[in-house]
Amino acid sequence: MNPAARKIQRVYLTLTLGNTIAASFIWGINTFFLLDAGLSNLEAFAANAFFTVGMVVFEIPTGVIADGWGRRVSFLLGTVTLAASTYLYFVLWQISAPFWMWAVVSVLLGLGFTFFSGAVEAWLVDALQFSGYEGGLETVLGRGQMVQGVAMLAGSVAGGVIAQATNLGVPFLLRVGVLLAMFVVAFSLMHDVGFSPERSTHPLRATRAVLSASIDNGVKNPPVRYVMLAAPFSAGVGIYVFYALQPYLLDLFGDPRAYSVAGLAAAIVAGSQILGGWLAPHARSLFHKRTSVLIFGGLVGAVILLALGFTGSFWAALALLALWGVVGSAVTPVRQAYINDMIPSKQRATVLSFDSLMGSSGGVVIQPLLGRGADLYGYPASLAMAGVIELLAVPFLLASRKQGSMADRASTAASGTDKESLP
Repeated sequence: MNPAARKIQRVYLTLTLGNTIAASFIWGINTFFLLDAGLSNLEAFAANAFFTVGMVVFEIPTGVIADGWGRRVSFLLGTVTLAASTYLYFVLWQISAPFWMWAVVSVLLGLGFTFFSGAVEAWLVDALQFSGYEGGLETVLGRGQMVQGVAMLAGSVAGGVIAQATNLGVPFLLRVGVLLAMFVVAFSLMHDVGFSPERSTHPLRATRAVLSASIDNGVKNPPVRYVMLAAPFSAGVGIYVFYALQPYLLDLFGDPRAYSVAGLAAAIVAGSQILGGWLAPHARSLFHKRTSVLIFGGLVGAVILLALGFTGSFWAALALLALWGVVGSAVTPVRQAYINDMIPSKQRATVLSFDSLMGSSGGVVIQPLLGRGADLYGYPASLAMAGVIELLAVPFLLASRKQGSMADRASTAASGTDKESLP
């Protein structure tokens, strides 16, 4: 890695660290926060579903902003929007607001995250290629996954402990403070490199042009399309499982107010991310094709969820949770590298937003569905159902593999965009 690429990586890891710490303050206690505000299990997961509705609705517009106005602009807008909507969440908790208010603010939270999704990853990939980096994308993205794990470990444990020592609202205020600090950091360090925003005096015309090109290089590109079609099942299940594990583990532990245990659960996932991020380039080297890693990870993850649905031991559940986190974290950088090697720079953020949209759309349906299953049959049964749903992603990954994309066998960033994917 040359000095220019090393600097890009350092900025990327700094942004990843700050954003993940801010987000993870509430990850260990979010479900309890919603239940403490008077929501039922169905309403709590429905609120999370409205969050994903916001991501579905705003993914493409914010992706177009990132491609048309710059990834830096998108990131800065995200910090402000997410800080404001997080504070509104705190206010709703204080006043025990009705569900419809939670639904509205959850949509705004989704808007905040869509400014980040696609933009940061697109910024990184273009900047690395511009700097002359010739290593594997899995390596840098895996390091980002490791940093996410460290940040999640610190933030989730701190959030759980602080909530138990004070109240469930304080971690939300801490998130607001860190996000505002990240605005200052990004304003100083993050600059679009290797990419020139195509700002236009006709924004609607430019939006249509970017959107049309993104569809051609995303949805209409078979190997990319099939990976996107797998996302609703894997991502939707992942979102539900992460939040459902909080009350599930407390039920197994036997103390419904041991919020630090919930933070510990999130921290174990974080530790798994660190290990999974380190394993990502090694996992890639074990298989000839990237899709083999994705398919293997999907199968193993589904089996683990089925096992979680049948275990009655707190410690066994923690071990399975750690293994689930390692598998998912090792697969994620490989999936990111696979998609990025098949899409062009000019529409990169928008196509990545399409991909994120597909995952969020799964969460809109799967979260309330499994949340209702938890109300009727209990959390163990809902986790087993989640394992079955995750298996539905595998046929789409097999279909992507059959397309024979050059990116499936690629192993370095220098391979660039898959020429077969270009119009």
